[in-house]
Amino acid sequence: MRGVRALAIALVCLGAAGIVGAIALVTSPREGRPPVWPRGGPPVPDAAPCPGGRPPRPHLDRVDEDRAWALLVHQVELGPRPAGSPASRRLADELRQELPGGRFEPVPPRAPSDPPMRNVVGVVPGREPSRVVVVGAHYDTKDQPGFVGANDGAGGTAALVGIARSLHARELRPTVVFDLFDGEESPRGTSDALFERAGLRGSKAAVRRHRGAAAMVLLDFVADRELSIPREENSTPGLWEELRAAATRVGVGCAFPAGTEDPVSDDHVPFLRAGVPSIDLIDWTFPCWHTRCDDLSAVSKQSLDASAEAVREMLARL
Repeated sequence: MRGVRALAIALVCLGAAGIVGAIALVTSPREGRPPVWPRGGPPVPDAAPCPGGRPPRPHLDRVDEDRAWALLVHQVELGPRPAGSPASRRLADELRQELPGGRFEPVPPRAPSDPPMRNVVGVVPGREPSRVVVVGAHYDTKDQPGFVGANDGAGGTAALVGIARSLHARELRPTVVFDLFDGEESPRGTSDALFERAGLRGSKAAVRRHRGAAAMVLLDFVADRELSIPREENSTPGLWEELRAAATRVGVGCAFPAGTEDPVSDDHVPFLRAGVPSIDLIDWTFPCWHTRCDDLSAVSKQSLDASAEAVREMLARL
């Protein structure tokens, strides 16, 4: 994922015309009219910041936070997990067993040099099978030495699996497709200015199967120790308010303030471009982005649980 930080790199890597193109990629993921989510509830009031940046324990306990945390820790212990690596393929095999009805879906290579990639997909049928909500996260890590992605990769994956395992068939109105994307990160040596073209490989493949989805929810930076996730500007406003309302109901509204942050190019962008209302849970103030300090010291079970319970509650009302 890339936000405004990527523009600094674009200034070096691109000429003036290229810079304009990079800005367009970051700020305008949609063509034509933006997707709309028809939220009918009252505005969600802003809450005071979480004390010390730590969200409180949720009022509801439907996601097994101990098991989700154990999955996060296990991913970190596997070490770096770039797309196509032995560690990534081992993890994918394990994740397929964790998801309800888990299966692999191939990700077409971007270039002949791309390694074999695959998304890991599970489905929980709803009472209205034709109404589909996609919940996504990426399970690969940036291909750089020593980077283990405790938050950037492992956190979203652990939250997604925890939510999926908390649901029963036909408990919810929509059918929920849980899609763990491979190849979100761009290959080693690729300029950040070209991220959207070279990365997002798993989500680009997934959207071809789900262009008619009612909504898409992306879990990315959701486990950092000091959690604050305002709406990133590309995320569909009405759907984001549904998330904030759900977070308030479960007692973690302080982690989802009312403000808006800079737009981010992430795995929700292919869905937005296909006209699917989509949101990205990403704490872009996370200080360890693509650095070695994104390890277990940078994340917490408390934050992981707050994010997962908020999304779980939102799904119950869609």
